[in-house]
Amino acid sequence: MTLTQHDAAAFQDLLAASTEAVAATVREADVRRALDAVLDPELDEPITGLGFVRSIDVTAAADGTLVTVHLRLPTSFCSPNFAYLMASDSKDAISALGVGKVVVELDDHHDSALINAGLAADAGYKGTFGNEAEDSLDELRLTFRRKAHTAAMERCLTELLRADPALTEANVGTVRLGDLPAGRTKDALVRRRVALGLPTEPAAVVLVDQDGRPYPAEHVPMALRRARSTRISIDGNAHFCRGLLRTRYAGSGADQADRPEGAEPADHHHLLPFTLKEEHP
Repeated sequence: MTLTQHDAAAFQDLLAASTEAVAATVREADVRRALDAVLDPELDEPITGLGFVRSIDVTAAADGTLVTVHLRLPTSFCSPNFAYLMASDSKDAISALGVGKVVVELDDHHDSALINAGLAADAGYKGTFGNEAEDSLDELRLTFRRKAHTAAMERCLTELLRADPALTEANVGTVRLGDLPAGRTKDALVRRRVALGLPTEPAAVVLVDQDGRPYPAEHVPMALRRARSTRISIDGNAHFCRGLLRTRYAGSGADQADRPEGAEPADHHHLLPFTLKEEHP
């Protein structure tokens, strides 16, 4: 073996070892943890807990680790803008791990080809959907962050009403963050306030409008009822979508979290039975 051949072989061995080392730094568990931060915008739950992550593959490559993720949704006609948002956020969350390349693909959706092509080209939301993209992703995120915050407010105040019989709905407009008991319900509310840039100090009023303003006393009961309607809608839709996914994909229930943060137990929902004709293994 000549020196040149030896050097080439040594270089290949070094490259292989380096590639394996890079791959070892990012594992499937790391990718899944990154995806825990990606929420379904309408259901306000992580896509991991909903069972929307179909597969994760981490492969060593010469130019860095390749991560390939396949996503699935409860039906083929789930809203394309929601689908794109989750897929795009997934790609961003994994890219933040510093891997070489990220491929995120949405399976079995009527716009899969369009969404997957847009993600692969980093075309962006409007670049992917063109004239069909009515709102920007930022506007879409803001709309659903506000809904998530509304539901979180209601959960905290309802929890307080159940714990204190002397407290009435008419009086919850004066409840402040410092009055709420510590726990995951309050923690969830604080995180949603942070996402919207709302105050989080103990003196901040809990029940506020989308701009962070407290309601006049006479409007408080109606504001709480509207918030309750929003929360029930989110929790009910989440429960329904979980069932749809289990019906569509055999075995997907094993990938779903038992109970999401802040949501009502499953037996609080009484939904009509449904039949879904399309099924995928």
